[in-house]
Amino acid sequence: MKKPFYKRWWFIALVIVFVIALIGSLSGGDEKEVADDADNASAPAEDKNAVEEENKETDVADEEAADTAPETAKEEVPREYKAALKKAETYAKTMHMSKAAIYDQLVSEYGEGFPAEAAQYAVDHLEWDWKENALKKAKSYAESMNMSNSAIYDQLVSEYGEKFTPEEAQYAIDHLQ
Repeated sequence: MKKPFYKRWWFIALVIVFVIALIGSLSGGDEKEVADDADNASAPAEDKNAVEEENKETDVADEEAADTAPETAKEEVPREYKAALKKAETYAKTMHMSKAAIYDQLVSEYGEGFPAEAAQYAVDHLEWDWKENALKKAKSYAESMNMSNSAIYDQLVSEYGEKFTPEEAQYAIDHLQ
């Protein structure tokens, strides 16, 4: 009886060679750096100094360009802050929540459980039309619950309700049809 092909010596050897080649390609050094080293090794001492000077000038130019970059580009935003921002956008978009209600939902132990700093980052960096969200909530209350304008306003600004600002709530009431 013949052995299956994957138990034969030639197949095992082929797999080993493939794995070694794969590891070598993944852990190989920077090709540009290797090429530069090869060029520098064969170049005369004067050329080596010229190459080193050129590299220093390039490094200085790169540092100056980095110094002119805006501060936000230099600072890495933590993953959790980005996640809080994405979640805040979802709440604003789908549930038409207010800024304060989103913050509370993000930090709540019964909600998302984000740290206060991440939640604050999210609401500070979420560009949204909060008045439009208040209007959408107001329309929802008017259509589904047949509430009066004053009751809708109270619900929109309530700390136990929607937590919109008085200005946002008034905009919603003024634009209800």
